[in-house]
Amino acid sequence: MPSHAPTVTAAGAAFLAWLRTARPTSAVGIWRAGHQPRLEQEPEPTPGPRLVGGAVLWGLLAWVVWSLLYDGYLGLWWLVPLDLLAPDDWVHGRSGPGLLRVTYYGYYAFIVAVLVVAAARAGRWAEVWRRYAAPRRTAASPVKAALLLPGEDPALWPHLRAAGAAAAADRLTADAVASVMGDVDHARITQAWTAVRAGHRTPEDFTRAVLRDGAAACGHPSGARDLPGRSAPHDLVSHQVRIGTAADTGRNPWAYRAADVALSPDTVGTSLLVVGPAGPHGTDRIVRPVAEAMGVQALAGRAAVVVVGTAAADHGPPGAYDVVVRLGDPASPHALNLYGGITDPDEAAAVLAEALTGDLAHDRDAGAQRTAAVLRQLLGPFAAAYGRLPALDELRQLLDGTPGRLPELRRLLEAAGHTGMLRDLDARVRQSSMPGDAGMLLADRLALLDRPALSNSLASAGGYCLRDVDRPVRVRIELPACGHADVPRVLAWLVLAQFLAAVTHRANRSLLACLVLDDVPGTVTVPAVHGIQRLRTAHACTVLALRTLDDVAPALRAPLLGAVGCRVATAGLTAADGRHSADAWGTAWTETRTVTDRQLIAETAAGRALHLLRQAVTGTAPTARAVTVQQVERERWSASDLAHTLPAGHVVISRTDTAGHRTPPLLVDLRH
Repeated sequence: MPSHAPTVTAAGAAFLAWLRTARPTSAVGIWRAGHQPRLEQEPEPTPGPRLVGGAVLWGLLAWVVWSLLYDGYLGLWWLVPLDLLAPDDWVHGRSGPGLLRVTYYGYYAFIVAVLVVAAARAGRWAEVWRRYAAPRRTAASPVKAALLLPGEDPALWPHLRAAGAAAAADRLTADAVASVMGDVDHARITQAWTAVRAGHRTPEDFTRAVLRDGAAACGHPSGARDLPGRSAPHDLVSHQVRIGTAADTGRNPWAYRAADVALSPDTVGTSLLVVGPAGPHGTDRIVRPVAEAMGVQALAGRAAVVVVGTAAADHGPPGAYDVVVRLGDPASPHALNLYGGITDPDEAAAVLAEALTGDLAHDRDAGAQRTAAVLRQLLGPFAAAYGRLPALDELRQLLDGTPGRLPELRRLLEAAGHTGMLRDLDARVRQSSMPGDAGMLLADRLALLDRPALSNSLASAGGYCLRDVDRPVRVRIELPACGHADVPRVLAWLVLAQFLAAVTHRANRSLLACLVLDDVPGTVTVPAVHGIQRLRTAHACTVLALRTLDDVAPALRAPLLGAVGCRVATAGLTAADGRHSADAWGTAWTETRTVTDRQLIAETAAGRALHLLRQAVTGTAPTARAVTVQQVERERWSASDLAHTLPAGHVVISRTDTAGHRTPPLLVDLRH
């Protein structure tokens, strides 16, 4: 226990209440904070009047039975157990009238209790209470913030005390009740203690940091302790962000109906694809919370996030990021490294070729491998001659064959004695004169980036490197919204290729690296799909927001849907996009009931007269109803349902976590 009892403030009471909130284990994707689990299977529905009528009937029956027993109309046989169990002096009053009354009234109470229990079970009184009385009860739960309970109370940091760090636990408890600590502080310090348990940090260093800085200990490199402008509820104990409520409809499984729906690093870590129109009721309701969640996790030391989109996209305020790269803006505080911080010429050539010609990877004449060979023939000799990789304009001049550039490079290589590099340069000169040389394609793609508006945005040395994702960093890259239509697409290819290379070769894979690509048409290429398929093993993921799958090549749509673990279809989806989503979600076995009415034919005169009388009273001929139940395989969601029946502000979402657990597609209301 703490050595002193700190004064609890109102804010501290709210923080302790949040920290002590129950978070029961639930199905994948359910918001755990305060969740009340439901039955695994839906109970057989009973009409309300029948349920209430049965409860009242069994109550009256129990009262009638007790009245008949008490008045002796059913005999005195029910008093035989009393004669057998109680002493004769108690039963016959020889021990006094007081004990006689206690004996008989106690036995009466026992019989009444048996009748009430039997009537309650037969009349389903508990179901009546749950359906009608329980929802109307309002329980006042005063906050008992001033009382710190021992044992497993999370506010007392029991895992620190059990490990012998009682002094650090006392300091953190004092900061918690004094409203100095926030949810990000709690998550960050918990993550730091996890690093201690893993052997990456000594307990002495942790304790010194906590005693010195309290709730601010083990801080993020930026010094930020919270994310400004949060737009969604976050629970950093269960690492979740709430996005909406599952609709209480038969389209959703029983366990999910009316439950709060959330995303977490475990589900986003399998990559997320959002398809549908943009706006406050579309993809923005998914992308913004996910970007926030990854930013909060980065502040807690658990993730690194890179958000790519236009400046008009709603990705949070600039203060929510450590690095902001505004491509095409001369006032941008950072530029983007053209090679992603790669210094090896061969590796830089492979990444740059994938970025520039990823959409042509299916073309054997201009695929990424052929273009990578062209770049290797230039980057290697240039690095050997100048000790660095070429700038954007220098590389374009080498590919264009600008007079004087290749001879000058040859003279420098000859002077330095780089014979092997001379052979690469000679091969480039020979191939450049052949028809269909890939160098011209590369030069055309680089010409899109070699513009005055982007002159200060791409740097061959310096600038921001995506290899920085091996530490908890928050990055926002804004694409130019005007100019050539292909410029944002090529820049997005460049960022995606650098991210895929960075997460594959990073040394620190304890952090979840997340790349958010919001509304960049034509981003998905063959190398991109192959890279997304490998991200899960590298503890990395992507969040792709597409307005329509028409932006993806037809041959890549099915592989893309199969590569991601989480899929979202928003309201306003086209029928074609709905067909691809419906195919990805597949079919399920469901129970159907077929009801047929068969007219009854009487064989006797009395029967025919009875049927005529019944028809005159009811207005319909007498029929016999037959019900056929069968199991059929149907689509979980059809293309027509996705395109035409999704209400505004709703999405259909399916998720897979990193452990392999899946959820069926759920209809979720993002407005509540």
